[in-house]
Amino acid sequence: MPHPETLAIRTQHPTTPNREHSVPLFLTSSFVFDDAEQARALFAEELEGPVYSRYSNPNTDEFVRKLCLLEGAEDGIATASGMSAVFTAIASLVHSGDHIVAARALFGSSHQLLTRVFPKWGVTHTYVDGGEAEAFADAITPATKLIFVETPSNPGLDLVDLEALGRLAQSRGIPLVVDNCFSTPILQQPIALGASLVVHSATKFIDGQGRTLGGAIVGHKALVAEARFLARHSGPALSPFNAWVLSKSLETLALRLEKHSANALHVARWLETHPAVRRVRYPHLPSHPQFALATRQMRWGGGVLTLDVGSYETARRVIDGLRLCSHSPNLGDVRTIVTHPASTTHSKLTEEERQRVGITPGLLRISVGLEHPDDVVADLRAALAVGSKEVVH
Repeated sequence: MPHPETLAIRTQHPTTPNREHSVPLFLTSSFVFDDAEQARALFAEELEGPVYSRYSNPNTDEFVRKLCLLEGAEDGIATASGMSAVFTAIASLVHSGDHIVAARALFGSSHQLLTRVFPKWGVTHTYVDGGEAEAFADAITPATKLIFVETPSNPGLDLVDLEALGRLAQSRGIPLVVDNCFSTPILQQPIALGASLVVHSATKFIDGQGRTLGGAIVGHKALVAEARFLARHSGPALSPFNAWVLSKSLETLALRLEKHSANALHVARWLETHPAVRRVRYPHLPSHPQFALATRQMRWGGGVLTLDVGSYETARRVIDGLRLCSHSPNLGDVRTIVTHPASTTHSKLTEEERQRVGITPGLLRISVGLEHPDDVVADLRAALAVGSKEVVH
């Protein structure tokens, strides 16, 4: 099989009679049938083909096909956002009375789904601290129908041993769903390690330029069919235009992730030497407590790091002192972005919940972009000087 870089570039929708080299936009809500029998057969799923863009579209189909090839998945669907992918994947696999085992370190909105949305429908959960499979095994009950993790986690960069957890999930017959947003299939392929489904916020590194929203669910065909049924009738469809953008973005994903990772490692190494920084966490830094797992499980370290400057007031001054880096809740952009999770993306968690996943008042998340890393370092140096009230020379 060709390398991932080649698959992402050369997997395309069949050329139309116009002989285009680049796949066109299919900006249509519906598709015309040749005759009544074809319409019947398409709706009966005896034939494959586009019917209505809420169900499928050549642009969304191409995007999903590429992502399936990169992840090693049998099937997949595209969704309107990353959170619609997370919700649809989980909701399609659980019923009232079921139980979910999840890593405690999750994105804020995923946490809200587990603690506030699914309980309304009689679905309970147990959080697991740490990334070892034994901890998950202890939390499984006869009602457990799903294991959900993200690795590395947002924002604390905690890792889960996917190979060990995959073996556990398969031995118990429980689907393992992995949020692979931070790594993308370029850095790790959870399905090869035992995951049943992988979800993506394509809004982040897959798009890579902060232009559009999108999500995806890929994995085992039978489970994707459940997610497709729910999505088809609840409607979180990805627009053809957004799918076209994301499919084009996949063509440069490997190149971008290699540079994001190199830049982030450069910045993380520098931050470790700064006296105003209490702690730096980055998966491929030897100081990361799961460094051995990170280097085994992830091809590179990714584009996200965190640092702790001690207090919210210091963090606020650092953010306000930035001149080059952006202050935004997004990540995975070509532009370096600094975020204060405790007051933004994870602000709906209680203080105790934040502390349990390492989100301290002084924690800053940096999504390192594709600028020259020395320029990013220079901006952080100046901002940290403002934050610690030092004089810049």
